[in-house]
Parts: sequence; C-alpha cells; structure tokens
Amino acid sequence: MTQSIYYPIVDCAGLSDAVAAECDRRWLVVDDAGVWLAQDRCDRLSEIQVGVRFGYLVVKAPGMLRLDIPIDVIEDDDSVRRSVQINAQQADVVDEGDLAASWFSNFLGQPCRLVKLHPEAPAVNWPSRPDSDPAKRA
Repeated sequence: MTQSIYYPIVDCAGLSDAVAAECDRRWLVVDDAGVWLAQDRCDRLSEIQVGVRFGYLVVKAPGMLRLDIPIDVIEDDDSVRRSVQINAQQADVVDEGDLAASWFSNFLGQPCRLVKLHPEAPAVNWPSRPDSDPAKRA
C-alpha cells in the first residue's frame, strides 16, 4: 500500500499527514513578475519543510526562523488579490504579505512572494508529479 503525499506549498517538501490533504497545492511561490517559481527554476524549494498544525501552515528551512501562516483567513480584501501565471494558465491568488515574501526571498535568494489560490478561483491544471504516479514510484 502506498501513502499519499501532499504539497501544501507546490514544489516544497511534501508530507503524508492526512490533515494536509485539504491544503494540497493551495499555496505557491511566484517570482517578482508573478510567474510560478517551480522547482525546475529554483531547486531550493525542496529544502523548505511544510507542516500543518493548529490551523497554521508551519514553514521551516535551514538557517531560517519558523514561519507560521494562518490557513483559514477570509479573502475579502481585494487589495491583496493578484493574477499569476502558472505554466500557460492565469490563476487568481491572494498574496500572503510582506513577511512571507521576505522570508521566501531571503531563503531562495531572489525576489518572490508566497500566494494562496483564491478559494473561488477555477482549479489549476498542475503538471503531474513523479511521486503521484504509481508507475513512476517503483
């Protein structure tokens, strides 16, 4: 039997905690132009550990202080809504703010922002992951 892996922040380290299932691929990192910063563009993303505890997304990385982001914030402030590019798709997102942006920019060594998919946005057609395909896990 294989265990499902969930990625609350796309392309950061995954976790098998069932609590993370409802947060799977809810956040992503974008560069300063609003383009998804996938692992093929920034391999340090895989060094970022993500957990889900007590209603917070808990983010850790080597040499960095822990970053806690509330999971269930009502997205009613249009000033933090943006449109970002995920491959050939546009996605409606909510920016997680300057503290998260500084944390990720500092660790990844380039200007970037942490954003969350807006709950009313259409589903994103994410590229398949090797570990999500049972045939590729062997």
